[in-house]
Amino acid sequence: MSGGTPHREVRKLLVRGMDVIWTKGASLTEVALRLLVAVAIGALIGWDREQADKPAGLRTHMLVALGSASFTLLGFEVGDHLAPNTGDRFDPTRVLQGVIGGIGFLGAGAIIQNRGQVTGITTAASVWVAGALGSAAGVGAYVLAVFTALFAFAILRLFRPSPQQS
Repeated sequence: MSGGTPHREVRKLLVRGMDVIWTKGASLTEVALRLLVAVAIGALIGWDREQADKPAGLRTHMLVALGSASFTLLGFEVGDHLAPNTGDRFDPTRVLQGVIGGIGFLGAGAIIQNRGQVTGITTAASVWVAGALGSAAGVGAYVLAVFTALFAFAILRLFRPSPQQS
């Protein structure tokens, strides 16, 4: 930049003479990777639920993880866009709090009480974990996301209820 102004790295795409800012934080490749990791690890948990013939299966878990990652990335992007204009730093953990609450509400819809029997708690928990996986991938915490997915998958596969319990 000229005029002694410090250079600030901003990734842009020029479209018909207008500057469109795609991302101020992670590169486009990093954003795509974070979203892809969220979808892949959400698919791992969703595949297990699909195999167990549960109502929230592959697509649900993939979408929950993807949505969580997107909201998490959005929290950082909003913070980066607001800070120069307002001087305030946006707290991205507020987005995580919203994601957690929203997924809890979604999971509550999977829990059904019928004649004294409560079902769907594991499905609700797996949807909640899928949200955590997406949020972890959204901030680039790949090791946390992968290990959480592996542990959740192992729990779901190894600790299935006996036929008389289900």
